[in-house]
Amino acid sequence: MKGSISLVLGTRPQIIKSAPIIQQMLKQGLDIKIIHTGQHYDYSLSKIFFEETGLPEPYANLEVGSGSHAYQTGEMILRLEKVLMNLKPSIVVVPGDTNSALAGALVAVKMGIKVAHVESGARSYDMTMPEEINRRVVDHISMFLFSVSELCSKNLEREAVMGRVYLTGDTMFDSFLMYMPTASKSKVIEENDISRDYAVLTLHRAENTDNPERLKNIMEAIILLNDVNIVFPVHPRTLDRLSSFNILKRLEHSEHVKLLKPLGYYDMLKLMSEARLILTDSGGVQKEAFWLKVPCITLRENTEWMETVKLGANFLVGHDTNRIVSKAKMLLSDSYVKDRIKRLPNPYGCGKAADKIVKFLLEYLD
Repeated sequence: MKGSISLVLGTRPQIIKSAPIIQQMLKQGLDIKIIHTGQHYDYSLSKIFFEETGLPEPYANLEVGSGSHAYQTGEMILRLEKVLMNLKPSIVVVPGDTNSALAGALVAVKMGIKVAHVESGARSYDMTMPEEINRRVVDHISMFLFSVSELCSKNLEREAVMGRVYLTGDTMFDSFLMYMPTASKSKVIEENDISRDYAVLTLHRAENTDNPERLKNIMEAIILLNDVNIVFPVHPRTLDRLSSFNILKRLEHSEHVKLLKPLGYYDMLKLMSEARLILTDSGGVQKEAFWLKVPCITLRENTEWMETVKLGANFLVGHDTNRIVSKAKMLLSDSYVKDRIKRLPNPYGCGKAADKIVKFLLEYLD
């Protein structure tokens, strides 16, 4: 009898990148249990993504909620240990670089359970980023490391990780190919009365939203970019900071800025697909912009997805107002930029990453 697998997730991006793996595991008849940490607990950031991707309800929800990194990770470890002691899986799969991934990997390896890390080898080389710390630790305690690109594999080789590295491609690209046909039918643009000439903004990272100066600089750039409509689905934490830092009213009174509640996966893909430009501090959105062939401005000084930067589709500008405005105006005035991006090769695989991952796990479990 084959052993069982537990997959630990807790955030919106983890659900998206895990969906093809879970569906393939179910198709192959594997005993797979989803454990949700509750890191993202709002309906718009969690449950809707289970519904849209057709995933089964989690076997357990740890309901950890928000808190400091130490509190959140510690609570996950305490609660997750009890669940894994009951399940006794052969492998624990952790996707991405969240606190949920770190907690899942730490508990499993301490219990003598093999860890498989999906999306291993990504590096920003910025140790002020919690995600960079998480992904480095997880990579060095994992037995099986599934990397999304040649660059990620080379990063792991340089660090001499002890686990086995497999270049599989990106399961987020699997999801993109799988769900884009449905997403293309979304009526989000019509339902929100959005002008067809627009850019999309997403902002959620703590280093931007929790720093009043950075947040004000970025929002000042958005207000100055009044020659294009800007659609801004606002993360709950970002909305709270905009209000507490007395920035929200200025945005609300800027006619070219449209604030929306967080969107589901389908609506967000559709919204980005029709945009002239995307501005973001999200790692996943950088790759989705690349696949949608929309130029991307990243509101950070570094990125774990350097492939998109080296190919000339993604531009790092940090939080400086003038840099943001200058780069945005340059890209908006470049009528050929989308055509150039369309001709670029995809460094993140062919859309079969989940198949490769599950095939390997099947061989291991035999």
